[in-house]
Amino acid sequence: MTTRLATSPVKHPSAALLCVQILGILLYPLMEDTSAERALFGVIGLLVLGAALYVVKRGPWLTGFGVVLALPVVVLSIWLAFDFDPRRMVLMAAFEAVFYFYAAGSLIAYMFEDDVASVDELFAAGATFTLLAWAFAYAYVVCQTLLPGSFGALVASDDPRTWMELLFLSFTTLSGVGLGDIVPLLPMARALVMIEEFTGVMYLALVVSRLVALSVTTRTARGK
Repeated sequence: MTTRLATSPVKHPSAALLCVQILGILLYPLMEDTSAERALFGVIGLLVLGAALYVVKRGPWLTGFGVVLALPVVVLSIWLAFDFDPRRMVLMAAFEAVFYFYAAGSLIAYMFEDDVASVDELFAAGATFTLLAWAFAYAYVVCQTLLPGSFGALVASDDPRTWMELLFLSFTTLSGVGLGDIVPLLPMARALVMIEEFTGVMYLALVVSRLVALSVTTRTARGK
């Protein structure tokens, strides 16, 4: 573990991924309306994708498969920046959902490799949470496109939900907060939300609790 981190170009790549994702959350609300803003939106998405792919390379899973999943997203993002088409948008969202689920799974496998919780693995816990939130948000995009009216809201309830609204729904569902201002209406949308709720509970119970226990064990061993 120490050797692998020392030879990496970035000491804590999981922290870099987490920072890029947080930056995306802050910038996404500013770039959803015009073609130029959508292009910038795509650039931020590619940055997140690149950061996720870099972290996946460090995990124990097959990295070639991660590249195969990422390539269609890159091509479609560039294409959409110059020629926006809702059909290509939903296709890209489907690829992104699969890729982010794969990236999250790879990070979870990476965190389960060792019996000692390193600093990078603690950052990986936060990065994995955001990857899962992104993955489900893209799944919601696909669901809403294929099944119009899947999600409702307190404001403009008949309109399709924006990307930020669906990402907000994903974060509140995964964290268990469930604020309730954006709600699933159709059966498939509710099924996806239930799966995300279950994922959030299991992530906290199995992954985060394990890292906390390993951190306490490591500190106790050092104190002896």
